[in-house]
Amino acid sequence: MNPLRRHDDAGQAFPIYITVVGGLLFLALAYLAVGQAAANRNGAQTAADAAALAAAQDSRDQLADLWVGNVLDPTKWQDIFDGVATGLGPSCWRAEELAAQNDASVQFCAPDGPLSYTVKVETQDTVGESIVPGTEDVKSQATATAVIEPRCTFDLPTEDAGEELPPLSCEDKDWLLDPEDISVLPDPEELFDVHLADD
Repeated sequence: MNPLRRHDDAGQAFPIYITVVGGLLFLALAYLAVGQAAANRNGAQTAADAAALAAAQDSRDQLADLWVGNVLDPTKWQDIFDGVATGLGPSCWRAEELAAQNDASVQFCAPDGPLSYTVKVETQDTVGESIVPGTEDVKSQATATAVIEPRCTFDLPTEDAGEELPPLSCEDKDWLLDPEDISVLPDPEELFDVHLADD
């Protein structure tokens, strides 16, 4: 074979090689940019989930305290389990705390009905520099809703029941409450379940 011909082939292959390597490098950088954006979005969703759960748990604890404070008056129990009892304070401060712990800030937080909280957060960090123009200033946002569900049911006592308290039937246990001894009562997590709303 003519050595000059072999040299010409090698010279022609080199630009192709450079083009292929350049294309692969571009794809790698593009995948990196996508990964950066996905990680930022995941961080936002984690912060939103934690913030919504924190607000709902604070509201749950307040409801449980109200129930304990009115345990001797069963006529008030249903409003407490329905989340419409008077005396509840705001809970979005807990959402702000948990969002901050996850490097995000709360953009919106409000009750979504009497027994749920919806929270929207934005990451403090940006996606970062990448081959995609403008990503260095882009922050991710995410929204989550947490739901409070009562775990217990009861029947109001009849008028001839006197001072007797109705049995409280919870998912894991039945409570026979003695009005003369209320030192042992269900914990907040036994009275209410808190979880993220299904999409």
